[in-house]
Amino acid sequence: MLRLAIFFFVLSIKEVTLGNRGCMGNKATAVARLSPGMKPKCHIKARCEIYPRSQIKRFPVPDDKVPWTTKFPEYKPVDYTSESILKRPVYADPDIRTEKVDPPLSFNGCDGKINRVSHMGDYELVDGIPRNPQGRTGLMGRGTLGRWGPNHAADPIVTRWKVDESGKIIKGPDGKPVLQFVSVQRRDNHQWALPGGMVDAGEVVTATVRREFGEEAMNSIQMSSEEKKRMEKELDELFATGREIFRGYVDDPRNTDNSWMETVAFNFHDEDGSCLGKINLCAGDDAMNVRWTDLSGTLDLYASHVDFLEEVAKFHNASW
Repeated sequence: MLRLAIFFFVLSIKEVTLGNRGCMGNKATAVARLSPGMKPKCHIKARCEIYPRSQIKRFPVPDDKVPWTTKFPEYKPVDYTSESILKRPVYADPDIRTEKVDPPLSFNGCDGKINRVSHMGDYELVDGIPRNPQGRTGLMGRGTLGRWGPNHAADPIVTRWKVDESGKIIKGPDGKPVLQFVSVQRRDNHQWALPGGMVDAGEVVTATVRREFGEEAMNSIQMSSEEKKRMEKELDELFATGREIFRGYVDDPRNTDNSWMETVAFNFHDEDGSCLGKINLCAGDDAMNVRWTDLSGTLDLYASHVDFLEEVAKFHNASW
């Protein structure tokens, strides 16, 4: 049975890898197939009044004026790209509005090792600049995001059942068993979130999920070579199986009219607690704290993370 489970997981990984490289098929179809219960929502956090890590105030966009198909002649979004992005770190694109780029960036396709394909399908280009497929945000430019168009991330949702001292699974007010997941507290805004991160150029999402969990929830960056070897062995067992929960647009406060976050979220579940008992949680990298958190519909988490957790709760028939 174990070999069979691993075989089907490898097949799913191949499919995810191809999708992430952005060279195969219609990603909108993939969203419907992989995440039938989740539909794009009118973004809320992507219209936050003050843009993160700045004093920049967005142009107000009412709910009914979010879609590009709705006329909004008075719309004058603020133009903002942070100084840190304009200094061109390795993950950042050039400013294609002021610089001549030769060859031009290959939007809606593969640009060398950089994946510029959206999980939502082809996005529009207006004057050669990508336009947010979910609508207006009140801010143009890239904000603090490095890429024009989609900025790809990956989020691991590592879960276990909550048990009492005798090992009996605890049930919630609705009579269903309670799930717990590994959450981290972000350094930039102190919000609790999943231990995910950005997909590096040429990297597949499954590698990102594993790397980010090691860096943020186990502080692998500070480990010795011997400790890293031990961690790799522990993660081999934890990440041997998994289920894709979601892929698509993320309602992220960093989003702009021209740059936005997309992610692929995976659930790695330890049914009997035998694997996770070996793992020592330790906050690191972009995380200031790490802990086990009960899944609940009352959670207030970063971006769209609570929506991903609701899907996990439904799949495991857990308390929500």
